[in-house]
Amino acid sequence: MVPEPRNSGDMFDDEHYPAYTMGRAAAMLGTTAGFLRSLDEAKLINPQRSDGGHRRYSRYQLRIAARVRELVDQGTALDAACRIVTLEDQLNEAQRLNTELRDQI
Repeated sequence: MVPEPRNSGDMFDDEHYPAYTMGRAAAMLGTTAGFLRSLDEAKLINPQRSDGGHRRYSRYQLRIAARVRELVDQGTALDAACRIVTLEDQLNEAQRLNTELRDQI
């Protein structure tokens, strides 16, 4: 079965759709392209690549990057900020699953 093509409105409603170029993402976050590259190198976010090899970021990835930037701006080292954000994300997912399981009981 061939999947039905997505219309462009559906893609932009998807928080994981890689809609933002590195330049646009950096401007939205008020940071540099180098900061975004450092998050990629730290393996915190893994942006998709365009056919030309350019990084493309989703809204979800931009929220993560914004949280890291907030921590770094408060004086937290980049590697520690990445670890904190990873742990926060894992905790949120565990809490969501816990609530889901409680609702099933």
